[in-house]
Amino acid sequence: MANIVLTALNAKYIHAAFGLRYLLANLGPMRADAAIVEFDINQRPVDIVEALLARNPKIIGLGIYIWNVAPATEVVATLKRVRPDVTVILGGPEVSYETESQPIVQLADYVITGEADLAFASSCRLLLAGDRPAAKVIAAELPEFTELALPYDLYDERDVAHRIIYVEASRGCPFSCEFCLSSLDIPVRQAPLPALLDHLQRLLDRGVRQFKFVDRTFNLNLDAGRMILEFLLEKHRPGLFFHFEMVPDRLPAALREVIARFPPGALQFEVGVQTFNAEAAERISRRQDYERLEDNFRFLRQQTEVHIHADLIAGLPGESLESFAAGFDRLVALGPHEIQVGILKRLRGTPIVRHDAEWQMVYNPHPPYEILQNRLIDFAAMQKLRRFARYWDLVGNSGNFVETTPLVWSNAEGAFRLAPLAPRASAEGMVAADGRTTAKSGSGGTPAPPSPFASFMCWSEWLYARTRRTDSIALVRLMELLFEFLTVEAKLDPQATATVIWRDYQRGGRRDRPAFLKDFLPPGTRRPAPARAHPGVPKRQARHWV
Repeated sequence: MANIVLTALNAKYIHAAFGLRYLLANLGPMRADAAIVEFDINQRPVDIVEALLARNPKIIGLGIYIWNVAPATEVVATLKRVRPDVTVILGGPEVSYETESQPIVQLADYVITGEADLAFASSCRLLLAGDRPAAKVIAAELPEFTELALPYDLYDERDVAHRIIYVEASRGCPFSCEFCLSSLDIPVRQAPLPALLDHLQRLLDRGVRQFKFVDRTFNLNLDAGRMILEFLLEKHRPGLFFHFEMVPDRLPAALREVIARFPPGALQFEVGVQTFNAEAAERISRRQDYERLEDNFRFLRQQTEVHIHADLIAGLPGESLESFAAGFDRLVALGPHEIQVGILKRLRGTPIVRHDAEWQMVYNPHPPYEILQNRLIDFAAMQKLRRFARYWDLVGNSGNFVETTPLVWSNAEGAFRLAPLAPRASAEGMVAADGRTTAKSGSGGTPAPPSPFASFMCWSEWLYARTRRTDSIALVRLMELLFEFLTVEAKLDPQATATVIWRDYQRGGRRDRPAFLKDFLPPGTRRPAPARAHPGVPKRQARHWV
């Protein structure tokens, strides 16, 4: 039983609700009569309501995000029908802007916009004393870190054993990228480092192995970033894994030196490239030095063991399909381990909406609010990009096809005899619409190099034509389809292709030989499945190194 129940519907069980732990840590004396109860979006809303009401709460605080707002709306609606006396307080980025039009806000009693660490405690104090906040929508004042109790001791043993542990060294972002909610979080505030490092040490002592820093710009404050990295390097032991989100063009020598000393499998950097189109970047107020960005990529790939996860966004105002394709090819050439192809989202409160009229931006009105079409990319092409992104995650990012993926663009002449599907990138930019290898680069009529984007788009549309689905494709079935595409459509040698796919299949520790490969591998071909090179590192990342 608890007077105050803090809850959220997480995207997956492995994710722990970081914000709820901050709220609980800052309840003061009320903390003794409060509890966190977490769910995931795959659970039935009516069952969630049952579990919440079993605590007999007076107040329920519910975290609302882009991924859970739909089922959370049903939870609140059911709660208010069954127990209208229970006070429901909402918070989170999804309900911090444009609140007046949201059904879930209309159902709830109160909404706290912004960072609710302290404002939630103040509201609960009033309600439990029999008073009521003056307004339904409560705008939280921006707290300083020195005012906050840090929440890390509230990760329980189950969290430590089974979940990703989220931490933050700073809040806010100094940049003003118009597609991002973080652009509204100014100024940047740094956590007190001595207290943070003390908490990190306690988490390490408890056996935490995976840390995800949620800072939007971890390498903004170079002194703080270096101090944290040196602390983690000193404490490192096999199996520890640290994730950071980095500004791609800010990696000076002081940071490079310490990053280079981390062992394989210890660091992952999420690098937000977003676009290589300088005009599109300027249009959305994104400042980026592309020469420095590429130099930093080369350093990370050639002189460190960092796992690089790079982000690229499709659908930005003023960026054509041809421009996006050229940017994708440019990013592939830099060699990140993963490329997340994101479809532009119109997040509530972001100023990206100022381009709607000029660039005819049309977004899905339902979460996650992805763009459907714009002036340069029509709906049909955007759907192809959406499938491309999904299949790239299954093939290019998963670690199951590390050697096989480059084969998709290794023989473009074979693959491009398919129906025209995608633009073709060359050294000069986009030169042909059908993706054929007749495009020429600028020197002496030399054929342009194969385009990873155009080739993978051919595979993507071929796969969709065969399966009519973008999910629930079993790994062996996906392998078989890829083998067929590479050998029949792209005209690659079946035995050589089978050998590459077989090596990739064993990369994850698998020993069974898929039936479709048996006729193409020499008798007795067998390679002992390798042990994972970095025990304790998440499987997807580990496969990229084996």
